[in-house]
Amino acid sequence: MPLRAKYMAIACMLCMFPASGWAAERLRTLTIATEGTYPPWSFAKPDGSYAGYEMDLVKILCQRMTVTCRIVTQDWNGLIPGLRVGQYDAVIASMGVTEDRSKIVSFSIPYTRAPNGFLSTAANPLAHLPDMGLSFDLTQNPTPAHAALDTLKAKLLGKIIGVQTGSTAAVFAEAYLRGSTLMEYPSFEQLGLELVAGRIDIAIANVTAFKTLMDAAPKDTLVMTGPTFSGGVLGSDTTNMAFRPDDDDLRKAFNGALTSVNHDGTNKALSEKWFGTDISIHD
Repeated sequence: MPLRAKYMAIACMLCMFPASGWAAERLRTLTIATEGTYPPWSFAKPDGSYAGYEMDLVKILCQRMTVTCRIVTQDWNGLIPGLRVGQYDAVIASMGVTEDRSKIVSFSIPYTRAPNGFLSTAANPLAHLPDMGLSFDLTQNPTPAHAALDTLKAKLLGKIIGVQTGSTAAVFAEAYLRGSTLMEYPSFEQLGLELVAGRIDIAIANVTAFKTLMDAAPKDTLVMTGPTFSGGVLGSDTTNMAFRPDDDDLRKAFNGALTSVNHDGTNKALSEKWFGTDISIHD
């Protein structure tokens, strides 16, 4: 949308950039969508504002691009449809690249690397699933990955698995863990509540989000279990911003800003702040 007069001062900055579609974009506020219910990636604070790793990251990216960015929230299932019809300019919501998504949106370079894994209560026998700590890639090394999945499928037969609606974890469970009961929830936070209440046996999601659920539950109640997976229906184990395919100049501009935060250690510091470990992208 057009900037108000108080923002027009940035127009003088355009002489520093080549004439392009992106130069025109600099004369408007960018609207960035996130889910807002996926701590520590993004979440609502008591005052109604949003915080989290991706909120800090997008603020820095917009500063480096010298643009004004407005954050809006959208349910997970509505993020890509809303992007496609122009409700916002980009999505930053711990979104991985998959074959199906790549058919309808374009993706930035990655800004984190994190696979999907399993969470259960410490009292559940599933807390001791085999291959704990191992990582499997369904695309790069499918044979050992499928062998591990066969073992998991036998262990999870008849169990109740919780996933977030519309997530890659939901697609993964549907594809590889048939014989279990799949329960879908609109928000990630509900998975932790359902585990503690005993209404599901195990949850599958991006491993970086599990720390928040574990910290919110009574001490030592929830534990990570089994191996982690990437590739296949899960796509890459990276997270990327999403854009409309015809917004290539905008995507390239964000790629430039992402490259800078990946190279100068800014992204490393942000990921260590929010996740307690470095999951940033390194060359």
